[in-house]
Amino acid sequence: MSRRSTWLAWLLLAIYIASVIAAVVLEVANGSQDTQPVTDTAALLLAFTAFMVMGALIVAHRPGNAIGWIFSAIALLAITGALAEEYGRYAYLTRPGALPGAILASWFSSWAWFPTIALALVFTVLLFPTGRLLSPRWRPVAGLAVVDTAAITVLAALQPSLTMTGDRQVPNPIGVAAVGNPEQTTIGSALLSLLVLLAVVASVSLIIRFLRSRGDQRQQVKWFAFACVLLPLVTLGDVLPTTVGNVFFALLVSFLPVAAGIAILRYRLYDIDRLINRTLVYGLLTALLAGVYAGLVLGLGQAFGGLGAEPPSWAVGAATLAVAALFQPARRRIQGMVDRRFNRRRYDAVKTIEGFRVRLREQLDLDALSAELLGVVDQTMEPTTVSLWLQPHARVFRDHGDAVPHHPAARSAGASRSRLSGL
Repeated sequence: MSRRSTWLAWLLLAIYIASVIAAVVLEVANGSQDTQPVTDTAALLLAFTAFMVMGALIVAHRPGNAIGWIFSAIALLAITGALAEEYGRYAYLTRPGALPGAILASWFSSWAWFPTIALALVFTVLLFPTGRLLSPRWRPVAGLAVVDTAAITVLAALQPSLTMTGDRQVPNPIGVAAVGNPEQTTIGSALLSLLVLLAVVASVSLIIRFLRSRGDQRQQVKWFAFACVLLPLVTLGDVLPTTVGNVFFALLVSFLPVAAGIAILRYRLYDIDRLINRTLVYGLLTALLAGVYAGLVLGLGQAFGGLGAEPPSWAVGAATLAVAALFQPARRRIQGMVDRRFNRRRYDAVKTIEGFRVRLREQLDLDALSAELLGVVDQTMEPTTVSLWLQPHARVFRDHGDAVPHHPAARSAGASRSRLSGL
């Protein structure tokens, strides 16, 4: 089963790569890059390639997990839908009659996006990370999502006309006049609204799964939730230059399957806490320093250059120096605030170790020091078991190299083992 799944995973990846190459060739032949920026196409390709690669890896290593198959289906539906659209445009407009099956390709591209959206927004969230529902109580939600997706897909497949490019329409051989465009009819709008509602319900199931989870599964959900929380930032691409905005969009969307793959394959699983911590710290730090810089430049510019005038160069330099001077102090303060509020265990552990370091300088009783050391390890690391071995030596050395007799308590403690719940 594992070998067959591995071969199938790489076969799906090969089909995806071939589809990408064919779609790019047809897009160039159709001149689509003249109406759509190349960076838009590159951003979408990067995002769906991330879904395909992570889907193939999950299928190869965890064939029983449905998430790998869902990711592969998302990528294949998206790229084959885009390929079919370019194929139909080439056969109808660029070189009419040059290729067979143009109407079939246009028909497929008219409905392929609906199951893609449903798989991404509903089923991925509903089944992550185990590939199974949270409990049998969620089966009606999954069943309703299947029915809703099938209904909107059928309506799209039966619409009376197919859009080629711009306003160019071609008749659908199996179209039904009464159906209409599903995005413009009342029934189609209701089905799409229901799909959005089901995506919200699926998100609630993920929250419940996180609250109930412990250990590895909790870290898995953290990875996926962190990627989902970052997704709304794609709206910032609208205020950025086109190329930068497209790269920003591609990276954020690509991080979703990558985070899911890391979680399912359990690669560096527990690094998510550090990643969340650093994101909070440097996100807040960037916002603070940007606000200080903008405030200083605008304030000094208004005071010395007049309202609406360009701020003097010395004001920009002064604001830059102020931000540079504030960087380290602000980073330390924000790091401490984040640790106190969002990573209390790490904050308490650091405080415990700092307190132990201070007492270590004043403690001379080896037995008391040993017990305190075991307590600090147990409190900060929370291991399963912890043991302390004190190896007796004839002589120990001070930092400056003078030999002194070993503390007698160490010799008596050498053969003993103190055990707590720890290491």
